[in-house]
Amino acid sequence: MGRITNCFERLKNAGRKALIPYVTAGDPEPAITVPLMHAMVAAGADVIELGVPFSDPMADGPVIQRAAERALEHGTSLRDVLAMVAEFRKTDADTPVVLMGYLNPVEVMGYAAFAKAAGEAGVDGVLSVDLPPEEAHDLLVALRGHGLDPIFLLAPTTDDERIKKICAAASGYVYYVALKGVTGAGGLDVQSVADKLTRIRRYTELPVGVGFGIKDADSARAVAAVADAVVVGSALVKKIEQDAGQSDKIIADIADVLARMRAAMEDGG
Repeated sequence: MGRITNCFERLKNAGRKALIPYVTAGDPEPAITVPLMHAMVAAGADVIELGVPFSDPMADGPVIQRAAERALEHGTSLRDVLAMVAEFRKTDADTPVVLMGYLNPVEVMGYAAFAKAAGEAGVDGVLSVDLPPEEAHDLLVALRGHGLDPIFLLAPTTDDERIKKICAAASGYVYYVALKGVTGAGGLDVQSVADKLTRIRRYTELPVGVGFGIKDADSARAVAAVADAVVVGSALVKKIEQDAGQSDKIIADIADVLARMRAAMEDGG
C-alpha cells in the first residue's frame, strides 16, 4: 500500500479530511521549495501537489501561469523538481507528494525513465492535466511499474460514462475540478459540488478531492463537509507572488493560510 492510500486510510479512520496544497516548484526561486514543503506539512498539509513548471500551462489561470514563468526564469526543469522531492524525502518519509503538470516534459524524458526517476526520488502520484485516459496506457504501465498512482481530473461537465472510465484508470484519489474554466476562477457552489460527488462515488471507492475555487478557511470548511480532500492552489501561489523576494515571509504566510484552513476543516469538515 502506497503513501497516498495510507494517508487517506489514516484520515478516514480518524474522521478527518485531507488538506492538499499546491505550489509550483521553483517559484519564486528554487531554494525555497523544499523548506516550503516542510512548512506546509507542519501547518497541516496531508498531501503536497508540486507543480512542474511548463511554458504553456493551458489549464491554469494567470496566477499559476506567472508562477511557472518565474520558476522557468531560474531554469527549473523536471529533473530539478525530482531532485527537490528527493531532498524533501531525506527528512520526511511519510507525506505523499504528487507531481502535477503537463505531459510534454515527461514525454521528453521518456515514460520509463521518468517513472523510474520519480519512484526513486520519492514521488507518489502523477497528475498530467492534458493526458486523457484513452491515451494514457503506456504512461500508466510505466507509473504502476514503479508504484506511482496516476491521478486524473473530473470536471463539472464530465458525464457518467466518462466518470466511470476515468475512475477505472485512476488510483490514489481522483481530483474533481469544482469550477468550469482555469485555475483561480470564480465562486464555488458547494451544493452542486456535493451533487456531483454523489454521482462520482457511484463509480469509485477512491477518495475524491475537490479543487479550483477554494480561497480561504470558509471555503475549505464548506468543501471538507462534502469531499474527502480539499485542494488549494491559486490562493497560495498568489500569496507567494505577493511576497516574492521575502523567503521567510512566504513560508510564514503560506503556513498561516494552511493552518487556518486546517482549523476550519477540523471545526466543520
